[in-house]
Amino acid sequence: MVNLRLRVMRAPDLEAVTALNAEAAPAVNLLSAEEIATLFAMCDVALVATDRHRHIIAFLLSMGMGQPYESENYRWFESRGVRHQYIDRIVVGPPAKGTGVGRAMYESVFERARERGATEVTAEVNLNPPNPGSIAFHERLGFRLLGEQDTKGGTVRVALLSRPVY
Repeated sequence: MVNLRLRVMRAPDLEAVTALNAEAAPAVNLLSAEEIATLFAMCDVALVATDRHRHIIAFLLSMGMGQPYESENYRWFESRGVRHQYIDRIVVGPPAKGTGVGRAMYESVFERARERGATEVTAEVNLNPPNPGSIAFHERLGFRLLGEQDTKGGTVRVALLSRPVY
């Protein structure tokens, strides 16, 4: 059993977050350290899970509406005109899989969405390259498919998902 700690992400964590993100590719797109830092600055929910040795074994980055984020997926959700809290990425490393840390991180996002008056939480999941584990995770949490789109010049296809804020 893994001894987890969930906490707010800090700037010194970004190097480890960048490495964990890279290890998860192609389930999530690769980002440079600079891109992770830029994304982190836009997020109002940024969490990490650490093991007993304080190594980061999971993270989540989420932002509200109106950010200058150029992600094709974020822009798609923004264009709908629905008050939402967007989850850009969650990565759960092998030591943390099956521990419930992903669900706990999502609950923090739903709490933030309620605070902000958002009506839904949005996210996308890769269909190509496939990420069946993430699709199943989102289905278990009650997310529904709003649409699909090709991104990254047609090299990635994503499912665009949403779940109402209760």
